[in-house]
Amino acid sequence: MTLDRFRWVADRALDPFVGLARTVGLSPDGVSVIAFLLAAAAGGVYAVATGQPLLYLAGAVLVFLNGWLDLVDGALARELNVASSAGDLLDHVLDRYADIIIIVGLAAGVGRWALGIAAVTGVLMTSYLGTQAQAVGLDRVYGGALGRADRLALVGVVTGVAAFVQPTLYGLTLVGLLLVVFAVVGHVTALQRFYHAMRALD
Repeated sequence: MTLDRFRWVADRALDPFVGLARTVGLSPDGVSVIAFLLAAAAGGVYAVATGQPLLYLAGAVLVFLNGWLDLVDGALARELNVASSAGDLLDHVLDRYADIIIIVGLAAGVGRWALGIAAVTGVLMTSYLGTQAQAVGLDRVYGGALGRADRLALVGVVTGVAAFVQPTLYGLTLVGLLLVVFAVVGHVTALQRFYHAMRALD
């Protein structure tokens, strides 16, 4: 299951935020850059959260804001009728860097670099397979077990909980277990997208 299929629900709640962005003169690209800066701040907070668990709560808020603005930029582009390939490219590049920074920050905070590498590659391959389908003539793929909306929701919820409780399982904290999920399910999602793209090309 993926939250991307429920994007239309969030779209209905975007109007006030799109209106605010227009009022202050923000462009869709400007919103994308602000969203990226929030993700970068979240990664930085996560990297130093060890021993200061309440910082995880600040990171969770920043991640949720990043995800929300990631919806606002597209809605604003449609509202202003300025959607373009260049804007789409910028949005996707910034999203990938945001994903990397957030996951690296999580890994740094718990000192689990091997898990961080596995999680980052899973996330990047998921995104790559989604857009590569479009590059070979198919529709862009958002499906699979774990899309970007799911990842951001999991990061926000898990780190929000980690601000208050610190259980461990097999020597891993909640954040360490989250990295395991991204490492395993991320690659599974990438393979799902590859499988469906190959079937569509047959």
